[in-house]
Amino acid sequence: MAFGWIDRQERVRSRRGLVRTLRPRPADSPLLDLASNDYLGLTRHPEVVEGAARAARTWGAGATGSRLVTGTTELHGELERELADFCGFEAALVFSSGYAANLAAVTALAPLRSLVVSDAGNHASLIDGCRLARGTSQVVEHADPDAVRKALLTHDGPAVYVSDTVFSVDGDAAPLAPLAEACREHGAGLVLDDAHGLGVLGDGGRGAPHAAGLAGDDDVVVTVTLSKSLGSQGGAVLGPARVIDHLVNVARTFIFDTGLAPAAAGAALAALRLLRREPERAARARRVAGELHTRLTAAGLEAVRPDAAVVSVRAPSPEQAVAWAADCRAAGLAVGCFRPPSVPDGISRLRLTARADLSEGQIERAVQVIGETRP
Repeated sequence: MAFGWIDRQERVRSRRGLVRTLRPRPADSPLLDLASNDYLGLTRHPEVVEGAARAARTWGAGATGSRLVTGTTELHGELERELADFCGFEAALVFSSGYAANLAAVTALAPLRSLVVSDAGNHASLIDGCRLARGTSQVVEHADPDAVRKALLTHDGPAVYVSDTVFSVDGDAAPLAPLAEACREHGAGLVLDDAHGLGVLGDGGRGAPHAAGLAGDDDVVVTVTLSKSLGSQGGAVLGPARVIDHLVNVARTFIFDTGLAPAAAGAALAALRLLRREPERAARARRVAGELHTRLTAAGLEAVRPDAAVVSVRAPSPEQAVAWAADCRAAGLAVGCFRPPSVPDGISRLRLTARADLSEGQIERAVQVIGETRP
């Protein structure tokens, strides 16, 4: 029977507690949200919503074509210029998603006979970029500059190191300065995914590369998403102008994809301008993360110390992680639930988002619910 293997895989997933289902949420959910990536609490901010509405009224519902045909509006160019300036880079290029931006950056900068060194904890989009690249990929130990050095020593030719700046599972940050030093000893470039750093780390939320003193360097390319701290949708690649021009000419997820919808671009631009005016939002998100960690560990839970806005709480098993998250939801709290294969170490977790707009009472309530529902 066609696709009969799907039923076998479904039975295996069910036995292992790894079945995933869609759960549509209402527009006005009663749940306290610690599951989304809305780090700065901007997705419903009136200015951000109005930015989306104004862009839709001006430019229409869709981009109407690829960026190289009709999909580039003046709004896209405005967003790219302000993103590059805010993060400290020469130029930027906006994509329809952060996933597409990562695929573009990795595949375009890892040509035939090059080496791609990839951190073992990288996001799926970076992993897929390595798989699609024409260069040879080598996975190295997590956040280990010496492992990067050893890998680069095995190759004589173009090379690039690929890594998240903040890892999405445990929320730990990569040691960017030592990693950059290791790459520069061998003339390798850096591609850094700052999806979880933009809006949270760096001066006023300018990101982890900015905080590490790497922003604007000619051997550093950074990808970001517009769907987390900026509360919108889409992604971007930031870097030297010649790298951005190269992507325009060779990146398949740019050339053959419809441009980002104007509403998403307008919302992201409004959020970026709001963050410029209110840089304290970044520091607040970090403080909330630290408070969550302190209170969770004081309650006897095993939580990983956060370097940005992600707080990870270990669960005994995939099945118990699912049950724990469901019990939290029943008690009025939405939390993320990470299980294999989403976690590289095979350890299941609850994943909490520390949002800048959470009150002290909401933090206390979240910790209480998690503690009372623990397996």
